[in-house]
Amino acid sequence: MLVYLIRRLVNVVVLLVVVSMITFGIFFMVPKLTGSDPALLYAGRATSKVAIEGIRHKMGLDKPIAVQYWDFAKGIVVGRNYDNGTDITHCPAPCFGYSFKNEQAVWPMLTSRLPVTASLALGASVLWLIGGVATGVLSALRRRTALDRAAMITALAGVSLPIYFTGLLASAIFVYALGWIPEIGYVDFTANPLEWAQNLLLPWITLAFLFAATYARLTRATMLEVLGEDYIRTARAKGLTEGVVIRKHALRSTLTPIITVFGLDVGQLLGGAVLTENVFDLHGLGNAAVTAISTQDLPVILGVTMFAAFFIVMANLIVDLLYAVIDPRVRLT
Repeated sequence: MLVYLIRRLVNVVVLLVVVSMITFGIFFMVPKLTGSDPALLYAGRATSKVAIEGIRHKMGLDKPIAVQYWDFAKGIVVGRNYDNGTDITHCPAPCFGYSFKNEQAVWPMLTSRLPVTASLALGASVLWLIGGVATGVLSALRRRTALDRAAMITALAGVSLPIYFTGLLASAIFVYALGWIPEIGYVDFTANPLEWAQNLLLPWITLAFLFAATYARLTRATMLEVLGEDYIRTARAKGLTEGVVIRKHALRSTLTPIITVFGLDVGQLLGGAVLTENVFDLHGLGNAAVTAISTQDLPVILGVTMFAAFFIVMANLIVDLLYAVIDPRVRLT
């Protein structure tokens, strides 16, 4: 197990390095290939050529792309100075770039928004995992009944309706029309846990409704397949109660693909729930990404991409480690 974990951690580091190289190349080479100058994004078109050259030198854009990437990677470890000879801007480690539009280092900018995204993703994930799996199991056990049909119709609606529709509709009904839920706004958990939960309840439910639909359909299909396996018939033949057969045998096998999808979904959301954050005006990583794209703030876009890649890779690692716990038939090699 220890050898497997070390090998996977090494693979994680290598994968993140590859992702950073590809992402860095895309964001900093494509503008040059298309004939645009990244320095103009920060200088403005009315700036003199001398000022533009100074900005280009300060940002390191006049260096070869390999040297630029090395400066970027080294800055993550030891920090970095953006220097044009007369003006020095220091970016402390870990330096994931510096936004000259906001005059702020990317790392503290993103870490300040991470609690918002983490609260949204983790809270919603608990709701959709419990609700989706429970609905799928009940539908499989009550196959072709009214409960099964109603659950699958609801799941189909959840998959079909986009988040910006359900989010705006839910806000209009429960916040503004009925007043059951306070107006959405993030409150730090350490400041007031109750208000933190109250303000995020509607985004949690809205986001969970979208994902729970997929989990319900996947759980139902997998559970029906597992219930037809020989070892399930053997367990019943031994005289085990139906509850024991479902909990200890069928459900464990059913959860293996569920946990795989769950890890990917949570990892992706931790990198930024773009639509949900913008619908409910939550200033998380997804909102930062949209703002950076609209203003063409390349360092922030690169930073959000690196965050998302890290969370997805780590989620996959955790899922692999959980396989042996969830299903004893799985052995890590």
